[in-house]
Amino acid sequence: EVEKLNQQLEEKNGEIQQMINQPPYEKEREILRLQKTLAEKEKAQATSDVLCRSLTDETHQLQRKLASTAEMCQHLAKCLEEKQRKEKGDLDDQIPTERSNQVFLQPLHDETSLQTLICNLQDENRMLKQKVAHV
Repeated sequence: EVEKLNQQLEEKNGEIQQMINQPPYEKEREILRLQKTLAEKEKAQATSDVLCRSLTDETHQLQRKLASTAEMCQHLAKCLEEKQRKEKGDLDDQIPTERSNQVFLQPLHDETSLQTLICNLQDENRMLKQKVAHV
């Protein structure tokens, strides 16, 4: 291992001697090349930083939107439960007549549309979660 390190040291010393022996214009050319490479890498790093910040901001926006959608879903589910309880209580209190039979059929339609709304919100919630995971 010491021999290997000594060999690498000799190679590096040879490179240094070769650079020292180069004419000044070649040294300047190498310096310019290295400066250009450094500038390109700094530009790439700056672009990467901007993109990273942009993605971070978008992630935070999507998380806030997801949280508000989840909150809305919980609110709608609570409203649906309350409405179902009220309708059940109203149905128990009503006298069975032809009119009450019509009222009985109406909540089923409303419940179906509310279920559809809940399903749509759950789908939207799922899609937002997928977007957040992707980001």
